[in-house]
Amino acid sequence: MAPPLPPAAPDKTSDHAMSRRSFLRGSAAVSGLAALAASLSPLRELQDFTSTEEFLQKYYKELTPEEMKRVLARIEREVERQYGIRPHVRDLRPMDGVEFVYCLNLTRCIGCRKCVHACVAENNPSRNPEIQYIRVLRLPHGSLDLEKAEHRYAAEQVPEKGYFYMPVQCQQCENPPCVKVCPVNATWQEKDGITVIDYDWCIGCRYCEAACPYWARRFNFAQPTIPRERLNPEMAYLGNRPRPKGVMEKCHFCVQRTRAGRYPACLEVCPVGARKFGNILDPNSEVSHILREKRVFIQLKEEMGTSPRFFYYFDK
Repeated sequence: MAPPLPPAAPDKTSDHAMSRRSFLRGSAAVSGLAALAASLSPLRELQDFTSTEEFLQKYYKELTPEEMKRVLARIEREVERQYGIRPHVRDLRPMDGVEFVYCLNLTRCIGCRKCVHACVAENNPSRNPEIQYIRVLRLPHGSLDLEKAEHRYAAEQVPEKGYFYMPVQCQQCENPPCVKVCPVNATWQEKDGITVIDYDWCIGCRYCEAACPYWARRFNFAQPTIPRERLNPEMAYLGNRPRPKGVMEKCHFCVQRTRAGRYPACLEVCPVGARKFGNILDPNSEVSHILREKRVFIQLKEEMGTSPRFFYYFDK
């Protein structure tokens, strides 16, 4: 007899709540793949598995290099089957001696939202509905009351007189509350400071979304849609590979770029040089210079104790 199926959403207060991982371990007692395959259909309420191979995949941190190689090949096949394009999917690990931080110059930002659209083009989120990781807030001069901020402003021309702009995305917190609440360890912080999500392990409970004080996480309510001609084929396992229905996603500092020695897409497109990114452990890096010499204004909601790695500053 097959083991009982997990509930539609895990309840941390219930002794009967079963994680995807514990279900997989329990499934080892099932005799034959037929019984296991029969159990896949109800589990699509949690996550849209495309194959038994994906369902049986081990936890990311437990995969051997050879197993990861097979996982990447499977993802490439599935993307090619869906979009007709063969992608290049890598598992890019954090580098030694690197801790990434972001610095954003509020004096220079003009609210053009080019960063928003570059992020969408780079990271393969759903286009309909379109998922965006970056919100650009418009605030009146002299105010930091986020209750007065607007991110759906429609301006004929920017910057607008009487306003300044504050882009907000994942703050890559040193003390991330989203990680603490995940019941299946599908999200964690890596040694370079980036908090990542394993989309194959996420069960879509949305606890992390509720815990984040920056509204930085997005949930795929529907099967994501990406036009074939807009798919970015340069992908990373923990980065911009296509995500299924029913999982969380967020900014990950473009790991497919930054762990390969490139800047995030949002930085490269900024027309006024308001965005700076680099290794805070390198005393000669631009971000180290900014944090030493510039008038660093805030870490957003620093009273929450999250210690963001995203800093806002002004020119002197």
